Amino acid sequence: MAGDSMKVLFVNKFFFPHGGAETVFFQERTMVQDAGYQVIDFSMKHEKNIPSDYTDFFVDNVDYHGKHSIVDNIKVAVNFVHNQYACDQFEKLIKAQQPDIVHFHNIYHQITPSVIKIAQKLGCKTVLTAHDYKSVCPNYSMLAAGENIELDWITGSNINLFKYQWQDGSWPRSILLSLEALYHRIMKSYEALDAFIAPSEFMKTMILRQIPSANVDVIVNGIDASTTDIGNDGGYFLFCGRLTQEKGIETLAQAHSQLKGNTPLKVLGTGPMFDLIKQHFDNVELLGFQTGDALTEIIKNAKAVIVPSEWNENCSMSVLEAMSYGKPVIGANIGGIPEQVLDGETGYLFTAGDADDLTAKMQSLADDETLVAAMGQKARARLLDKYSQESHKEGLIKLYQSLLAN
Repeated sequence: MAGDSMKVLFVNKFFFPHGGAETVFFQERTMVQDAGYQVIDFSMKHEKNIPSDYTDFFVDNVDYHGKHSIVDNIKVAVNFVHNQYACDQFEKLIKAQQPDIVHFHNIYHQITPSVIKIAQKLGCKTVLTAHDYKSVCPNYSMLAAGENIELDWITGSNINLFKYQWQDGSWPRSILLSLEALYHRIMKSYEALDAFIAPSEFMKTMILRQIPSANVDVIVNGIDASTTDIGNDGGYFLFCGRLTQEKGIETLAQAHSQLKGNTPLKVLGTGPMFDLIKQHFDNVELLGFQTGDALTEIIKNAKAVIVPSEWNENCSMSVLEAMSYGKPVIGANIGGIPEQVLDGETGYLFTAGDADDLTAKMQSLADDETLVAAMGQKARARLLDKYSQESHKEGLIKLYQSLLAN
C-alpha cells in the first residue's frame, strides 16, 4: 500500500506527555506521519492535551480518584470496566475516517479495551503495544500487595483473579480491578487483536502465557541518539525515577550506605518513599523532580546509572537514556532489564532486592574509572545498534505492512 494512502488511528487515553507510554506513543505518531501516512487520533479530553484535528470525538475527562455519590460510584465502576460512551465515540470516528490500522497504546479504564472489538467489527487491522502487564493481569505491574506475582496464580479458575489485593491496600478497588480483568477475559477483548507489540522478550513471554493464540511481535523502544553524546564521569552514581518500593530505591540507599570510599549517590524524582529515604539515609542527595537542561546535565555527568527495580520492568527508558549518554547501567536481574544490560560489558546485573550484591557491583565501578569509560562506550554502541528510533520505525512499518498484506 502506498504511504500516503494508509491511515493509522492512534489510541491512547492521555494526549499529552504523562509517562513512558506517552513518550513512545508520540514518538510513533511522529514516525508514522514522517513516513507519509495519515494519522488519526482518539483520546480523552484534558486541558494539557496537545492540539488534534479529532478532539470532537475524544471522550470526556474521567477522574477515578475523585469523590462521588453512591449512584455516581456505580456508574464510574461500570465505565471503568466497559465505557459505552467511548465505544460510541470511537465507532463514529472510525466510520468517519475509515482507518486501515488502529494502534492501541494505554487504553485502560478511561477508554477501556472494549473498543478493540469495535475496530475489528468495522474491518480495521488492530495492534496493541503492551507498555505494561494490564492485558494479562489486573495490576499494571504484576504486583499484588506490593509483591511480584506469577501469572500461573491467576490462570485456570476465574476465582483466582479475586484472591489478591491489587491496589492501594484497598479490597473494593482490588475487586473492581478483578472484575475488569474477568470481563475482558470472558469477552475475549484481547483475542480480537491482530497483533501485540511487546517491547521486550520478557513481555512477549508473559502475553503468550495468558493468551497462547496471540500474535506477538517484539519491537524494542528506541531513543533518538542524535540529540545525545557521551558525557563525563562526574564521580557520582545516579537513580532516576519514582521513589517507590517496587523501584528499589530503599535497596539502593542501603547498598550505597555500605560502599567504601565517598562516591555520592544522587536521586532524581519524587514519590511516597521520599521522606523515608531523607530520614534514614542522610548520605543520599535527593534532587527532586528536574527537567530540561538541568536534568540532561545530571544524567550526562553521572559515573553510572542504577536501575534497582524490584518489579518486572518491561523495556526501561531509564536504561536507554543512560546508554545514550554513554553511561554504564547497574540493573536488577528482573523482567526485561537483562535484555538491555549486557552483564560485565555495558554494565552489571545484580539480584533484585539484594543490597549486598548491588554494593559489590557499585564498588567495582567506584574504584575503576577506566572500566567506567570502557563500559560506557560499549553501552552507547549497543544503543546505536539495537535501540535506535530508526530501527523502531522500520519494525513498526514492517508490522503494519504485513498486517495489511494478510
